[in-house]
Amino acid sequence: MKPGLSRTILGGLAGTTVMTLMMYFISPMMGVRMDIAASLGGMLGGSWTMGMMMHFLNGAIIFPLLYAFLLFRLLPGGPLAKGIGWGLILWLLAQVMVMPMMGGGFFSSRMGGMPAVMGSLLGHLIYGALLGWIGGSTPSSAASRPISNRYAA
Repeated sequence: MKPGLSRTILGGLAGTTVMTLMMYFISPMMGVRMDIAASLGGMLGGSWTMGMMMHFLNGAIIFPLLYAFLLFRLLPGGPLAKGIGWGLILWLLAQVMVMPMMGGGFFSSRMGGMPAVMGSLLGHLIYGALLGWIGGSTPSSAASRPISNRYAA
């Protein structure tokens, strides 16, 4: 049992879109300025547009593929719990590795501190929930057959 590829990518796209909208529209209401596209673009030596393209490439393609092909069978629980678990892992990696590389400091210490950390956590959990929920899992061949035919020889 593993998630369907197109549904997983769709879940990643939905999660990335919601997370991005939260970052640009909800975070400022909490007093936190988060601009992942500017940070990624600067880190990669490019523009805001290049950073946004990288953000969506990661969230809609790369991370969903890692989730579907490597992590889905290892993470505990159903598809929703697995997606949330993956979101939590991504958040931790972002706070420990990516933020320091982008100049935001360990656990966003130079980019808003605790409100930024909590906003990032919420965004990653929502991303993972949408990825897991939309991506779901494909039923095994036995489970997809009618009950009367499951035990036929």
